[in-house]
Amino acid sequence: MLSKRLGNSQQEIHMLRHKIKDSHDQAAILRSEVAEVRSSLMNIGKRLVACENYAKDLAQQQAAQRYDDPDAKIYSRAVKMIELGADLEEIMRECEIPRAEAELLMSLHQKS
Repeated sequence: MLSKRLGNSQQEIHMLRHKIKDSHDQAAILRSEVAEVRSSLMNIGKRLVACENYAKDLAQQQAAQRYDDPDAKIYSRAVKMIELGADLEEIMRECEIPRAEAELLMSLHQKS
């Protein structure tokens, strides 16, 4: 009877060792997968920062071009006048733009 218990205990120990080994192997696989995910997230983060910086640079370039173009200044001024309630004749006179352009700007920017 003692030898039977001993045999069962040894068998249980063998099964437990096998389960422990499987658990260690699974843990190693999971650690490897976590490292891959971490690496991928770092790469995505770097790319996101690069995209944000690129977008910021483009926005600054657009803003600089907007102020460098004399025509843009005229149209910006005309839009501002429309927003402040100026009439068509006043916009044409102050911004020196043709009636058709003034009318177009008014139709695009006038508050409804």
